[in-house]
Amino acid sequence: MARIPFAYSWRSLWARRLTTALTVGGVALVVFVFAGVLMLARGLEATLVETGSADNVIVLRRSATSELSSQIDRATADALEAENGVARAGDGRALLSRDVMLIINLYKKKSGALGNVSTRGVSAHALEVRHGVRIIQGRPFQFGTHEIVVGKSIASRFKGVALGAELAFAGDRWTIVGTMDAGGTGFDSEIWGDADQFMQAAGRPGYSSLTFRLAEPARFDQLKARLQADPRFQSVELKHERDYYKEQSQTLAKFIRILGLVVTTIFSFGAMIGAMITMYAAVANRTVEVGTLRALGFRRRSVLAAFLVESVVLALVGGGIGVALAALLSFARISVVNFQSFSEIGFGFALSPGVVKNALIFAVVMGVVGGFLPAVRAARLNIVNALRAS
Repeated sequence: MARIPFAYSWRSLWARRLTTALTVGGVALVVFVFAGVLMLARGLEATLVETGSADNVIVLRRSATSELSSQIDRATADALEAENGVARAGDGRALLSRDVMLIINLYKKKSGALGNVSTRGVSAHALEVRHGVRIIQGRPFQFGTHEIVVGKSIASRFKGVALGAELAFAGDRWTIVGTMDAGGTGFDSEIWGDADQFMQAAGRPGYSSLTFRLAEPARFDQLKARLQADPRFQSVELKHERDYYKEQSQTLAKFIRILGLVVTTIFSFGAMIGAMITMYAAVANRTVEVGTLRALGFRRRSVLAAFLVESVVLALVGGGIGVALAALLSFARISVVNFQSFSEIGFGFALSPGVVKNALIFAVVMGVVGGFLPAVRAARLNIVNALRAS
């Protein structure tokens, strides 16, 4: 079976530069939106997953879905600190942080609206347990005082969080002495202070969570099984810290994907109709050419394939442009309210090979759907009638 050269399809597209450009632009716009949504969901997941360390374990009250709904008493925390499975610092103390979570309101710099911010009380070895967190301005807060440090994302997005400023929450006032950088993770969207001071001010009877470094990461399952069999730990549940933060991202990431899919599906109908109109016009303008090709011995399948290839090429070019434009979103950062923590989290758009692949597949599907019917019409043209069309 003779095949129609690709050069023929390329010349046909070039001859219709205006309609070709409009079709490519329509596809590019849809793919840009689609890729942007995928990058948004990927950025959220990456930010929260990277918040957790592969060597850390978080302990919550059994059945609690987040730190906000969890409470652990001091006796349980003391017992866990004495466990052999918990790594030790140079001074022999357990690498374990007793955390207290509070949600406060701050005014945003751009809109002036109130936003929810996570405030985390931590204990002495918190920076060693979360080794990716470092102070970039000012100094660390001193335990036993009303001093706090703010994440760099908080410092850039909210008012009144400069060094030396005071924040009022939990019925007391707290002085900002430093800004911390957590490497783009969720801790950048938090405020840290002394857990015991937070508990006293807020009247909390227990901690929200415990996070500790594993002495032997490969033996986590054995440690978990042993603690679950211990009557002292029947009320708590252990999870890899990374798994916990992955769960925290799923609800919002799923919502973003579904919303984005609905929007891009609506837009894609317009792009497919545009591609279909372009290809129908191509068939109408090239009726004699199609008749000549058929008279020269080219089969219907070759004609169908030639027109379908044109439509797919248009879609791929548009898809490539859309992905390239979406890549520019990598420089932007936004904040949204996480449904699990009810506080704002700042993150960026994340472009990954999976996002590129899915966006291009989406573009090809639009090209195939938009070009199939015109291609079928071209393949079914009667040879004699087509040659008489001139």
